[in-house]
Amino acid sequence: MGYLETIRANYENLTKSEKKVADYIVSTGDKLHQQTLSDIKKATMVGDATIVRFCQKMGYSGFSDLKIAIAKEELNNPESTESSFVKRVEKKLANAIKDTSSLADEKKMKEAASFINQAKNIYIYGVGSSGITALDMESRFLRGGLRVKAITDPHYQMMNASLFTQEDLVIGITLTGKTKDIYDALSVAKKNGAKIISICNYVLSPVAQISDVVLQTAIEEYLLNGGSLTGKISQIFAIDLLITYYEKTYGINEDQMREKIAREIVHKQL
Repeated sequence: MGYLETIRANYENLTKSEKKVADYIVSTGDKLHQQTLSDIKKATMVGDATIVRFCQKMGYSGFSDLKIAIAKEELNNPESTESSFVKRVEKKLANAIKDTSSLADEKKMKEAASFINQAKNIYIYGVGSSGITALDMESRFLRGGLRVKAITDPHYQMMNASLFTQEDLVIGITLTGKTKDIYDALSVAKKNGAKIISICNYVLSPVAQISDVVLQTAIEEYLLNGGSLTGKISQIFAIDLLITYYEKTYGINEDQMREKIAREIVHKQL
């Protein structure tokens, strides 16, 4: 029995407050993976205990257990295992680019490019899968002639952020905008006066709230599919938009930079 059927079967046995939680979860559906306990509390005006009690009545140990169960159910959906997997993957990647493109805001890119142009030092923070994206962004910046540093170790990020001044810029990459390590490091950077650009999915997320500029990605990242290629494609596309806008605005000749770099690394090839 799926989670929706379980809720419907037990609905009449719930208290008035628990029914508020049930109604909200049913209306939210598989988008629940984007929600936190605080989100549900605000939406339903009930306490933590009521939400946990509801989850337990449905047969789950708590809210996290319910979210994982819903994520599993979505992954096991027959539509997710159709034989035409090539088209399905192609569609997911194409949608990641299309949806991120629809959220592109030239005003925000202009502001972000200005921060990049004015910064004395530029650092990029990311952990896990977003750490790989941070390293890719570092490489992309270098090809555009900008000396930047990607940092993927949370402890090193904190050490680095503690030495920031108003001349520094940090770019935080996190799909959800709720990654604690990134949030903690960016909070220290902000306290020390650094400018913050974040690349994340949710503009109301904690990381977005402390950022000077938010470049939004658009991808549904399920709990059991963290670090998916679609998420990374969305991030890389947003990054490419930003760097292309920067090069165009400030007259950076990327071809010249690429040629200069190529001359130095050509001897590395066998």
